[in-house]
Amino acid sequence: MSEQIPVSVNLRARELVARLIDDAAHLGLVVSKGALGETLIDAGSNAPGGIEAGLRIARICLGDLAEVSLLPSQSVARWPWTITVRSSMPVIACLASQYAGWRLAHGEGRNAFFALGSGPARAVARVEKLFEDLAYADRADYSVMVLESGKAPPSAVVKEVADACGIDPERLSFIFMPTQSRAGGVQVVARVLEVALHKAHELGFPLEHIVDGMGAAPLPPPHPDFVKAMGRTNDAIIYAGAVHLFVRGSADAARSLAERMPSRASRDYGHPFAEIFKRVGGDFYAIDPMLFSPASVIVTALETGESFHAGAIDPALLDASFN
Repeated sequence: MSEQIPVSVNLRARELVARLIDDAAHLGLVVSKGALGETLIDAGSNAPGGIEAGLRIARICLGDLAEVSLLPSQSVARWPWTITVRSSMPVIACLASQYAGWRLAHGEGRNAFFALGSGPARAVARVEKLFEDLAYADRADYSVMVLESGKAPPSAVVKEVADACGIDPERLSFIFMPTQSRAGGVQVVARVLEVALHKAHELGFPLEHIVDGMGAAPLPPPHPDFVKAMGRTNDAIIYAGAVHLFVRGSADAARSLAERMPSRASRDYGHPFAEIFKRVGGDFYAIDPMLFSPASVIVTALETGESFHAGAIDPALLDASFN
């Protein structure tokens, strides 16, 4: 049974989408209407998109419950521009909204469509198993979904999302861009905090004990090849992502979470992600899921004031990926 929480990620994101559309020209976006009346926002497929668009889209993914910024940092000297994310409602922002957990597919062969859906629409539809562990359900007459895809969703997928959300397609917006685009790279790396929360969930840490958080990871240079572009966005987090979580509960539980969270503990750690992906024949599920973690972690136990550090940034492996 879900608990209704008095904040709507969809209604908050709606304002951001409206501003995104108003600013489409200078953000390099193309806005159109689909066959069912849905709003389609191309942020990097046939449209140029850009870094600023990616930052705004990342905030939409988070349901406007987090700040997303691009700041200079010396944590990795050769790649100083860093995406930072911070939220005081991280479980809702990251797991109920931002996490790319809704598998959407239609057709076969060259015309097949596949994408992982992210964003506030997930919190209305609640079709993923993850929501069994999330005490949050949104209700809204408008919804938005972000797709890491090089093409707009077909009508069958639009209808699937509309039906699951109980919303007319005309009240839906879809933002899409490929990983190879500038906006696509930004919005993926802006998942650095979400990756930590998902790892905490996989480790069995009580999500209700995570009350605040922030994360940072370097902005990768885009690459026209999908596998290399995907590898760079993953490596930004795996080898240079830094996260700080503030948790309730015992200091021992906080220490255990910090020690088990960093990517360094994975059996697949130590090579650029594109190399790992090719080694397993492109089978994502053959990769150790524990690899999808930030490089460096701090967990602060609020009851005792103790902070526990684990992991480390690996500039050499980041260079091997980004160069």
